[in-house]
Amino acid sequence: MDSFTIADQYLLAPYELNTGRLQDVFGHILTHQIDYADIYFQYSRSEGWVLEEGIVKSGSFNIDQGVGVRAISGEKTAFAYSDDISSQALISAARATRAIAAQGGGTHASITGLSGNDARQQALYYSSLDPIALCKDADKIGTLERLEGFARTLDKRVIQVMASLAGEYEVVMVARSDGLLAADVRPLVRVSLQVIVEENGRREQGVAGGGGRFDYAYFTDAILQDYARKAVHQALTNLASQPAPAGSMTVVLGSGWPGILLHEAIGHGLEADFNRKGSSAFSGRIGERVAAPGVTVVDDGTIRDRRGSLNIDDEGNPTQCTTLIEDGILKGYLQDNLNARLMNQRVTGNGRRESFAHIPMPRMTNTCMLNGNKEPEEIIASVKQGLYAANFGGGQVDITSGKFVFSAAEAYMIENGKITYPVKGATLIGNGPDVLTRVSMIGNDLALDPGVGTCGKEGQSVPVGVGQPTLRIDGLTVGGTNG
Repeated sequence: MDSFTIADQYLLAPYELNTGRLQDVFGHILTHQIDYADIYFQYSRSEGWVLEEGIVKSGSFNIDQGVGVRAISGEKTAFAYSDDISSQALISAARATRAIAAQGGGTHASITGLSGNDARQQALYYSSLDPIALCKDADKIGTLERLEGFARTLDKRVIQVMASLAGEYEVVMVARSDGLLAADVRPLVRVSLQVIVEENGRREQGVAGGGGRFDYAYFTDAILQDYARKAVHQALTNLASQPAPAGSMTVVLGSGWPGILLHEAIGHGLEADFNRKGSSAFSGRIGERVAAPGVTVVDDGTIRDRRGSLNIDDEGNPTQCTTLIEDGILKGYLQDNLNARLMNQRVTGNGRRESFAHIPMPRMTNTCMLNGNKEPEEIIASVKQGLYAANFGGGQVDITSGKFVFSAAEAYMIENGKITYPVKGATLIGNGPDVLTRVSMIGNDLALDPGVGTCGKEGQSVPVGVGQPTLRIDGLTVGGTNG
C-alpha cells in the first residue's frame, strides 16, 4: 500500500476530508495576500518498554494526531494547530493565521494530488511497515530479556542491567498552497542497553544500542549480542581507567558515533536560519575555505533505513544529499522553504518539525564527514602523545561562536604511536570552525552511528544520524581530572 493510500486512511477519510475541502481551507487563509501556506497532518502511535533486573518496570503506549496550519508573508509566520482533525478545526486554524499582515501576492490555491503511479515512483528509503503492530508484546519483552541475559553472561562483574525498547509508527501528509500534496509513512525503532559493573567497591557504567526505520525483526540475537559486548566493554574499560590528563594535545576521534561532535559543533552552524540572521560563525562565507583540505561534509537524508532519513521532509520536499563543505570549501547551507526563499537559494529538503504542533525549521538529517585516504592504524601510529576518543557522551555548543564542550564516554591515551591505558573524565573543548582547520589526517573507515541520535533545537527534538571516519585533530584542548 503506498503512502498516499495509508495517509488517506488515517488522516483524511475518517474526517470526510478531501482535496476539495483542503482548497476551501486555503481559501480562508488566502483572503489576505500570503506568500505561502501549508497544512501539515500527522498521526503517530508510539510505545516504550523498560526491563530492569529481569522485571518489566514500565510500559507505555501513546496515540497522537492533529493538524498544523501555517501562513507566511515576507519573514513573518502565522501558525495555529489543533489535535482535532476536522473541517471546522481546519477552518478555525486557518482563520487564526489571517492575523498576519498582507505582504505577498498570494492567490487561491489549487491542490493537485499525485496520482497512484506518481506515488509509486517516489524514492522510498524505508518501508511503510508498522513495527508496533507487527510484533507481539510478549516478543518485545522477550527481546529485552535476551539482551539482558547476553549482557549478564559476559562478565561476573556485571551487577545491574537495564534494557529498553521503543517504537513509533508515524503517518504525515502535507498540503501546500502551491498545489503540492505529499505523504510519508515513517517507522522508527530503537533498543538501548545500560550496564553497571563493580570491582573492589568501584562502579562504572557502559551503554550501547541502535535502531532505525525498520521493524523489530532487525534485532536478531547477533545484533543484541553485539550491543551487549559493546556496553560491557565500555563499562569494564572505564572500570580500569585512570584520570585523564588536561592540556592542549593531539586528539584522534574514532569513526561512527564521535561524529556527534561534527553534528553539534559544525552542523548547527550550517543551518540556514542562523546564517540568514548572521548569527552563525559560517554566515556569509560560502566559497571560502572553512576547513582543512580533504574535509568534505554532507547531510544526506536518503541513506537507506537510517534513523535520520526521510522520504520527504516536513514541508513535502524530497530529501537529498547536500554537500555543505567540499575539500575544505564552504558550499552551502541546509535550507527549508522559508529561508531558501528569503536567501534566494534552492530548497535542500531539510524542513523538519517535531510534530503538527510545531513550525518547521532547517534541521540536519544524517550528517557525515566523508572518507580520506589514511588507514586508522596509520593515524594512531602518527601520534607520539595524545588522546584517542572512541565514544562520546553528552555535549554543549554555542551556535553563534561555535564553542563546544564534549565529554568522552570511552577514551584512551596514545603513547609513541600505540593505544595504551584507558582514561576517564576527558572533555574536549574547542571551537567548531577552528577544529575543522586542525584536521590533519582523515581515515578511510567512514562509519555511521548505530541509530541512536536525537537532536534538539529551539525546544523541538527530531531523530538524526551522524557519521565520520577516524580523524586526527592537532592542538585540541582536553579538560581532564589529572591536570
